[in-house]
Amino acid sequence: MRMDLTVRRWIPAFAGMTWGGIKSSFPRKRESRQRGAGPTATRYVWALILGAILNPSAAADDAVRAQLSIGAKATVTDVVDGDTVIVDPAPDGAPQIRLVGIQAPKLPLGRKGFKAWPFSSRSKTHLEKLVLGRAVTLYFGGTRMDRHGRHLAHLFRDDGTWVQGHMLAGGMARVYSFADNRAVVPAMLARERGARKANRGIWVHPFYAVRDTDADRLMRRLGTFQVIEGTVRDAARVKSRVYLNFGDDWRSDFTITLNSRARRLFQRDGIDPLNFQGKRLRIRGWLRKRNGPMIDASHPEQFEIIVPP
Repeated sequence: MRMDLTVRRWIPAFAGMTWGGIKSSFPRKRESRQRGAGPTATRYVWALILGAILNPSAAADDAVRAQLSIGAKATVTDVVDGDTVIVDPAPDGAPQIRLVGIQAPKLPLGRKGFKAWPFSSRSKTHLEKLVLGRAVTLYFGGTRMDRHGRHLAHLFRDDGTWVQGHMLAGGMARVYSFADNRAVVPAMLARERGARKANRGIWVHPFYAVRDTDADRLMRRLGTFQVIEGTVRDAARVKSRVYLNFGDDWRSDFTITLNSRARRLFQRDGIDPLNFQGKRLRIRGWLRKRNGPMIDASHPEQFEIIVPP
């Protein structure tokens, strides 16, 4: 059940209080003793507040949902892999839903010669237990359909569970955002960080390890999606493109580039990527070769600034 806005505004004021303290903060009212009278509105409000305090993840999921636009409701009839499901009835005639904002370990799915990624079957099973046969509601925060005719949606179960958040928190997927679908990425990154810190799911496997910026090792991973941490040695703009270099030799060391479209997104958010010089970053994206290993960044949410403890 979704909390109304009034209840949501009250929740922060009760954080950390005991139930007795919460109860005493309400004015005492004489309740009806009439036989057959149902629960009062006050009891209902108290139940919602107590539930939010005892289950903060539910309140967090509700806060995420409030930032998105509601779509159709349907039932999950099949799970393709850890980030794709089939629903019925098919919204706008398209039954396949790609869980936007996450990347689960990949299965071959008929692709000849494709080797299943570690944890791919476990991720699919985790999603099946979460949604198969259950009613879900689609929510959107950006582009709504991809070129394959799949809905790009966040899924919420009827009990309010945010499916993407659950997959990330369980270590069954990584954050995988796009410039045209940036909504609630900070919330997804927070769930991912929690899972990685706790070594849940994929984060125990070296296939998904956070990489350093050693160019030789990264060159052996060209064509793969990676999460990389390192310190920006130099930041420069050359014509319309920004270069963030993580080594002394830009011709061979790891580099991040931003084209003019990406720069405009950064500027719109009040971020100057040249100020990343000297900062330690966590960056994610597909590794390609341009001189040395490189990631073409398209939007700010690919970057996390790492603050020393």
